[in-house]
Amino acid sequence: MHDDIEIRRKEFLLHYKKMYSFLREKWDIKTLFLIKNILKKYLLSYNESLLSEMEEEIWSDLRTAIIAVEEIGLKQSAVLAILLLHPVSDGAYTIDKCNNPFGEEPAIILKGLIKIREFSDKKSAVESENYIKLLLSIAEDIRVVFMMIAQHLRLLREAKSTTVSERLNLSVESTYLYAPLAHRLGLYAIKSELEDLSLKYTDRETYDFIAKKLNETKRSRDRYISEFIEPVKERLKSTGFNYEIKGRTKSIFSIYNKLKKQKIEFENIYDLFAIRVILDAPEEDEKAQCWQVYSIITDMYQPNPKRLKDWLSIPKSNGYESLHITVMGAGSRWVEVQIRTKRMDAIAERGLAAHWKYKGVKEESALDGWLQSLRESIDSKETNLSQKLNDFKLDLYEEEIFVFTPKGDLFKLPKNATVLDFAFSIHSKLGSTCVSGKVNGKNVPIKHRLKSGDQVEINTSSHQTPKQDWLNSVVTSKARTKIRQLLKEEASKQVDIAKETLSRRMKNRKIELDDSLLMQLIKKLRYKTVTDFFADIANGKNDVNWVIDRYLELGSKEHELKEAYASISAEEFTLKTTDNEVASSDELIIDQNLTGIDYKLAKCCNPIYGDDIFGFVSTQGIKIHRASCPNAHDLFSRFGYRILRARWSGKVGSSSYTIVLRVIGNDQINIVANLMSIISKEEGVNMRSISIDSNDGLFQGNIAVILANTSMLEQLIKKLKAVKGVKSITRLS
Repeated sequence: MHDDIEIRRKEFLLHYKKMYSFLREKWDIKTLFLIKNILKKYLLSYNESLLSEMEEEIWSDLRTAIIAVEEIGLKQSAVLAILLLHPVSDGAYTIDKCNNPFGEEPAIILKGLIKIREFSDKKSAVESENYIKLLLSIAEDIRVVFMMIAQHLRLLREAKSTTVSERLNLSVESTYLYAPLAHRLGLYAIKSELEDLSLKYTDRETYDFIAKKLNETKRSRDRYISEFIEPVKERLKSTGFNYEIKGRTKSIFSIYNKLKKQKIEFENIYDLFAIRVILDAPEEDEKAQCWQVYSIITDMYQPNPKRLKDWLSIPKSNGYESLHITVMGAGSRWVEVQIRTKRMDAIAERGLAAHWKYKGVKEESALDGWLQSLRESIDSKETNLSQKLNDFKLDLYEEEIFVFTPKGDLFKLPKNATVLDFAFSIHSKLGSTCVSGKVNGKNVPIKHRLKSGDQVEINTSSHQTPKQDWLNSVVTSKARTKIRQLLKEEASKQVDIAKETLSRRMKNRKIELDDSLLMQLIKKLRYKTVTDFFADIANGKNDVNWVIDRYLELGSKEHELKEAYASISAEEFTLKTTDNEVASSDELIIDQNLTGIDYKLAKCCNPIYGDDIFGFVSTQGIKIHRASCPNAHDLFSRFGYRILRARWSGKVGSSSYTIVLRVIGNDQINIVANLMSIISKEEGVNMRSISIDSNDGLFQGNIAVILANTSMLEQLIKKLKAVKGVKSITRLS
């Protein structure tokens, strides 16, 4: 036990010495003494029973800081922030005091770390892509995200001493959150370690199997790499290049993915490693030297042109630069060779520009552009790294907010979204009955605008219905569309109620409701639609009794008009025709049996005697349409008040109408002649025109005939269908 304590003490002193020397590069002895006193005061604020626990927390923060410095490359401000995290969180020191003497940067990073800790318990959101966006949006400073990754890596490395449940939770967070974050930020070594450790704790059997196989093949793999690169070294040396060559074995996790996706045996994986040639070249000669090395290697080994990846000429949008080629080595083994410079390698291994598009990772232009601009700034030699990082705030998701449900589920909403938007984003029924909300435990109205990180609970009422002014309280298209739909449905219900009320009141007053007369009234009151008319009754704008009085007045006038027309002979009415319209001599009865009305047959459907018809009051007069007219639905729905009931009257066959039949059948000899023969023999039917087209053994044609009524038409179609080879006959007009 004593030996363990002594080892830990020595380890602590070693890490403390590293941190002391590191912080000494920026701050003087006085400032370092202040930091030491803050930590000492923090530890002394706890009683003896909790002292060891607090010491362990400081010790853990110190190990996190070492990772941040040595493996990520963060500077003093970020390290100080992690060291002061516990004292500030527990109230032993305030963030405001951090502005002096340490400057503003540690305070900014501290605020971000504390803010993120508030959401660390919402585990249900970790598996969501939105959770990554939430963290990036509330962190404000990129160094906060780096510190989060460093802290999680430390926790995962030390997870062997925790419970199975704790290791599983850490592994899940690594898979869904921290590994993708590390990948996006270019921390590839850390990303691979996070994935490997996660696999180790979630599937130890598979992890051990791959590790064992790699260990078994390590000697032969190292020998193969050595044999491959030895002649390359000689050629590069003879040409005068300053270079470094190293082999890189795939991570255990990436091998696991390949085994799972491709369903192959370990022995069938031929790209377990890659050769990397790293040149020490001036920036202006980088591309030229990389292509020279490419030429040397492809002269020595057979290349696969299809596997050439040129990110030198056109770097990836995230800033990644390298030249990849796959060549055939000894034993007919394909070997990937990566050619880059020291600068390119540094950016690729630990750079801040992520290579997150690589291998099909989903693109996000905002993050891509932001990281690209950050990389360009870091490449600049004008200012120090600390200043550059401070200049770049994580505002890439400023147009989005991320909020939680009480259960911890995470939702993405646009900026300025309200409680009502949130309610509709969960479920339409929840939105339609929303009366208020509870944000972070406080009651708020439905118009309250949300911020990232808010926890929102919706209060509902079964008596609540959508209001027109709700449209002014939402910003999401989903909410706005649903509100309009609900308002329309509510209006429809009110219209039905208004119709029923009008009908009941008229029955009570012993008044017979005439639809035609009601339509005339609606038109006279200057309503565009029937719905608008009944809506005004529903909302109280028009009193039902007032409407009935107007209806009776109009009915009285109509009666007087009828009486006046009754004394006039029908012979006084004439039918007007034009050269372009076929006027029927059949008597057309419209509504109250008025005769001699001028009308025209609609060209869109060419009604004939016997068709079910209706009249439509157009600007050119009354048009008669078939009930099956393709325009009928639109006319009834949009212009219901202009529709007139109509029926045929008069002697059958007193007029002739032109209709067109569509005939489809087998292209047989004499089939057309047989059709024409039947038409010519049919009494009262005359052929007007015929057009036939034949293709692939089928013919189709249009036959125009002149006849008097639907009975003759039905008879003709029946006879034509009986002709051998005819498949179908349809009426076009």
